[in-house]
Amino acid sequence: MKFSDDHPDHHPRSNAKSSVDSSTGWDRYRSALVNARIEPQFHRWYATHVKRFLACFADTDIADLSADSIRLHFRQLDPGFFGTSWRHLQYIDAVRILASISPDVTWKDEIDWNEERLLVQSVEHDHATLARETDGTRPSEPNFSKELPQSHRMSLLQVSQELRLRDYAIRTEQTYCHWIQRFLLKNHELSIDDLAQPHVRAFLSDLTLSRNVSKSTQNIAVSALVFYFREILKRPLAEIDHFRSQRGPKLPVVLTQNEVVRLFEEMSGVYLAMAQLMYGTGMRIIECIRLRVKDVDFNYKTISVLDSKGGRSRRVPLPNKCEKPLTDQIAHRSKLHEADLKISCGEVFLPSALSRKYPNAATEFAWQYIFPSGRLSVDPRTGITRRHHQHESSLQRAIKSAARRAKIDKQVSSHCLRHSFATHLLEANYDIRTVQELLGHSDVSTTMIYTHVMNRPGMAPIVSPLDA
Repeated sequence: MKFSDDHPDHHPRSNAKSSVDSSTGWDRYRSALVNARIEPQFHRWYATHVKRFLACFADTDIADLSADSIRLHFRQLDPGFFGTSWRHLQYIDAVRILASISPDVTWKDEIDWNEERLLVQSVEHDHATLARETDGTRPSEPNFSKELPQSHRMSLLQVSQELRLRDYAIRTEQTYCHWIQRFLLKNHELSIDDLAQPHVRAFLSDLTLSRNVSKSTQNIAVSALVFYFREILKRPLAEIDHFRSQRGPKLPVVLTQNEVVRLFEEMSGVYLAMAQLMYGTGMRIIECIRLRVKDVDFNYKTISVLDSKGGRSRRVPLPNKCEKPLTDQIAHRSKLHEADLKISCGEVFLPSALSRKYPNAATEFAWQYIFPSGRLSVDPRTGITRRHHQHESSLQRAIKSAARRAKIDKQVSSHCLRHSFATHLLEANYDIRTVQELLGHSDVSTTMIYTHVMNRPGMAPIVSPLDA
């Protein structure tokens, strides 16, 4: 299909249908835009995108291009050229529509267009799923408020650096920086040297009395400010513990075995496999989505949960019902990894200094995440384009949606599967120490909470005096 060098800057709605029967390239393209329900005011932008695309392959007919070359082209585009991400997305959409009306183009069906669109929405520098790759000496500057004076921003960078040196979780880094930034914004007129305990007391009092934050939120804010004054400013706070709120243990939400079955009946695909794995092993959601190929041993029927909460590792049994879904998922992951390698995007994040110790391990299949993200993402700290693991929110939404369809009238979350795993094992007369080890609890008292939501094995159920 041929396109002339000139194209209209605007194509009004009244003339859109008249181009349907036209045989020229631009008229066919405009017709495709109309069929795709693209608003007429955007037609000239789509035409501009197509001209740029054709100019990039001026010496090659688009029918002779391959899917790999198109994917590589999308990844090499300069985001700064578009100015905004939505124009970048518009460019990809313009190419997709062009391919759809070109009869000789075969690569249009080989490209996952949704994945290419999602690639534009790069993971933020402090995204919870983005692994930290820094030696602690050169932390990249997060998106701190522009209202903060430079001295306050540098102080926050010190917080980030210190947390990374101590190998704190990235969520802890995010949360601490958030509360410290709120404190600094409230006192932005003061210099760092003038900040003192009365300002902390005023800030925490405002949270407690005016904003009425939850007890857990209040405790997190206290911990962040204690860390800031003790480790960064070297001026430890005194008499601050009375701002910490004590709360009793929260009873877990547990599903019955029948409710678990109903929940799984409303799920399918990779989310069903992940949910079954969480219920069958008691893994936390972050442990599930971070599983790597090497962590599953089908011969010994075990799964290694490494570097979990508190830096602890454990081994859990691989349920028989999870073997087939996991085998299929790993086979799918292998094909996806091969495709990523062809476009030089087959690396995966390696923890600690393994990337330097084993330079080739990042591209080895054994280290790949079993449950990969549906898109590639650009790590802004290293500039490397790679495929990370699934974001936990996608599984959380799938479970909540399935619970609604199954009409389970409980506050169902992904963690309910872990609670249900522990409770059902105790109801089946398993020793509480065994359950503690499978859950990875450091103290058996944490596991004891599940005895409060079950009919204790070996004991007659308690009969209410009302029913006696």
